Amino acid sequence: MEERRKCNRMKLISQIVIKRIDEEKPDELAEINILDVSRTGIGFACSEALEIGAIYEAYLRIWTQEVLHAFIEIVRIEKKEQGFSYGGIFIGMPAVDGARIEVYNTVETLGKNN
Repeated sequence: MEERRKCNRMKLISQIVIKRIDEEKPDELAEINILDVSRTGIGFACSEALEIGAIYEAYLRIWTQEVLHAFIEIVRIEKKEQGFSYGGIFIGMPAVDGARIEVYNTVETLGKNN
């Protein structure tokens, strides 16, 4: 399969809670498990059915224990035995938050090469 990602993705063991923001429904929180993350997007697993094209608000706890506030647009959905696997792109993520993710990616890559 041809790689179409703009940035390298890395594994990050963490969880976030998201809520849909592009509809006027009551907030529904869902816990997700992050499979990989890059400066521009995220892959995650969730037992809840989310919608492609939907935009969700997220609070992403990263390896430094900081919490990044982000908006994620769902661009890929795959049905799994234990729920669903999703791909999303960050919408309007501040450059400083994207840089935090990129720095971790750089450190991880250097560590693997040594």
